[in-house]
Parts: sequence; structure tokens; C-alpha cells
Amino acid sequence: MAVDLLIQGGTLPDGRVVDIAIAGEKIVEVAPKITAEAGEVIEAGGRLVSLPFVDPHFHMDATLSYGTPRINKSGTLLEGIGLWGELRAVLTPDEVVARALEYCNIAVSKGILAIRSHVDVTDPRLAGVEGLLEVREKVKDVIDLQLVAFPQDGWYRSPGAEENLIRALDMGVDVVGGIPHFERTMTDGAASVRAACELAADRGLMVDLHCDESDDPMSRHIETLAAETLRCGLQGRVAGSHLTSMHSMDNYYVAKLLPLIAEAGVSAIPNPLINITLQGRMESYPKRRGMTRVPEMLEQGIRVGFGQDCMMDPWYPLGTADMLDVAFMGLHVAQMTSPAQMARCFGLVTQSSAGILGLDWGIEAGKVASLVLLDAQSPVEAIRTRATRLAVISRGKVVSRTRAPKPELATGWA
Repeated sequence: MAVDLLIQGGTLPDGRVVDIAIAGEKIVEVAPKITAEAGEVIEAGGRLVSLPFVDPHFHMDATLSYGTPRINKSGTLLEGIGLWGELRAVLTPDEVVARALEYCNIAVSKGILAIRSHVDVTDPRLAGVEGLLEVREKVKDVIDLQLVAFPQDGWYRSPGAEENLIRALDMGVDVVGGIPHFERTMTDGAASVRAACELAADRGLMVDLHCDESDDPMSRHIETLAAETLRCGLQGRVAGSHLTSMHSMDNYYVAKLLPLIAEAGVSAIPNPLINITLQGRMESYPKRRGMTRVPEMLEQGIRVGFGQDCMMDPWYPLGTADMLDVAFMGLHVAQMTSPAQMARCFGLVTQSSAGILGLDWGIEAGKVASLVLLDAQSPVEAIRTRATRLAVISRGKVVSRTRAPKPELATGWA
């Protein structure tokens, strides 16, 4: 057998040590020992070979815009939304493309090969939509980029937002978005959830709503989202992003809510870096945690994927496009520190998030050959050290290589 690429001696996340043979864009064999002529051989040396990292929640139209037109001095969600409104009004498609492509290069070097990005449709010019559709086309051979039509200022609250959202879908945006907790009333929020699910059902699309990104325990649009998912027959095609109000909800109510979410097949996308930064801003001490109930969701069989959300934009001044940073923060905030739980968090930025995006990825024969070789022996070590991505393979081609850093010590110790 002749293959294009052969990875020898890689450790899979489940602990198996295998060779992986790749021909064209596909994995053709995974076995303990493969003898084949190969165009290129990568000696993994027992290091971790995993699926690529997946970011299921990002805002690529805003990324790398930090400081433009000014800095978010309060650090709050609401000031960030206001600041973004100022930038959005003067945004051009070319600016969006330039910043997004710069970000995509960083993301690929960190092993991110699938991204779901929300794109604001509030501005009738749809400059962000135009720019990110161009980016999606430019990066399609390397990155699976999904776009969500996102009415940042509200489906009903912002005049013309619903019409703009439909225009964006007509232009080729992939997913129906919304932000029910930002509508003027709970009633309008619930109505926006129903409208989003009906629109998605009519068009055969997925739904991903910014849902209950609040410390208010009475922000309960996730309940409506689950119910509408069932009514519209959208099981497995719907995600609720953030869901931070759940950390403040009554335990009795949550005990009823989580089985409903599970029954509806609604996925949850917490964003640990940003949720822990933006929530709890109106409190003194003690401060509540700004992330939804991840361990409890996993126990109910709810699919969870950690998102990055932001990088150097009106809401967040930091970020490195590293999903291992996201998993690291997530396991701390969720207090998931047993060996099994930490390994599970690695899955929340790889396999589980791929499933949310509808990607049929796996390390087995017949699957697309998109993989990452990390300078670590296990998923937990990868998270602990934020392991170097030694090689990133997209559809059978090596698209990034990084050498592991080697410190030069001069301590003189024996």
C-alpha cells in the first residue's frame, strides 16, 4: 500500500498507540503497526494525536479590533455592546476580511480547523456578512467556517433586524441566531425564540441563540428554546450559547429544566473565558460564578462544547486563539478536576464541539484526515501545559508546523 502521509506511533486520546495512514483527504487505516510506502512520515514518538480543535462560538467580525474606536473601560457586557455599535456603523467588508484572515492564520497554528462565528446583521449594510462570506470562501480548503446570522441588538428590539437576518440567510449564512434576553420584554424574547426556530425549520437550518447571558435567574429563555425545538422537530440541530443565568437559578427549577434540554437534544455552548470575565459585574462579594452548570449538563447527557467567544475585541482585551486555554479555564470554573473530568474537558473543545457543528469527524478509516499532533502524552497533559501544536493536518495536508520550545537553563544545579 502506498499513502501520502503516515503518522507513526501516535497516542490517541483514549490511550491507544497507533499508526495512521492518510491518502488524499481521508484516513485509510488506523492500526498498531502499518507498513506502507509514504510520501511523508511523521514520527509522533508517543505524543498525542487528536482531532482538530473546534471553536463553536466566536465573533470573527469583531476580532482583533481592540481599542477601535476606544477601549471598554468598565469591562462590562453592555459597554462592549455599545462600543461594538460604534465600530459596526463604520465597518467595511475589507476591514472585516483583513482582520478575520489574520485571525484564521493564528487559529490554524493553534490547531483550530472548525469555527462557528456569529456575524452581526443589525446594520442594514451587512458589511460583516459580506466580509465573512468572502473569508469563508478563502479558507474553505483548510477551515470549516460556519456563520450565524446574529441580530446583536435584538430580533424585535432593533428595527429591521428580522429582515436583515433573512437577507443574510439568503446570501448564504448557515445558521439562525438570536438574543432573546436582550429584547425589551420577556414576551418579545420568547417570541424571538419561536420565530428563530420556525424560520430554521422552514429552511432546514440549524439554530444557535445567545441565550440567557445574564445573572438574572428569571432569564429562562432556554426553557422556551427547548420547547420550541421539540415543537418544530429540530432535535439535534439547536444550541443555546452562554446560558449563564442558570448559575443563579433555583436548584428545583434546574432539576426540571435539564431533562427538558436533554429531551430536546439542545446543545449547550458555555464560553469560560468570557463568561467568567463579564458576569457578576454588578455584585460586590461574594460573586457568583459566570458559567452555566456544565457537570450537571454532562450527567444528563446534554452535549456541551466550550467556545472561545472573543479575542481582542470590544468585550475581551486578551485571547490567543488557543482552545486549550478555554478548556483550562473551563475545568477550573466548573471544578472538573478528576482525571476523567479533565480528559472530558479536552473533548469539549474537540469531538463534542465538532458534533455541535454537525461535523462527522473521527480518527478511523474513512474519516476526513484532519488531525493535530501535540507535544504531550495525554489530553490532561495537553491542557495542563497548553501543549505545542507540532503539526496541524487539514484534509490530509500539513498546514502548520511548530517546534516545541526548549529552555536553555543556566542554574548550575546538579
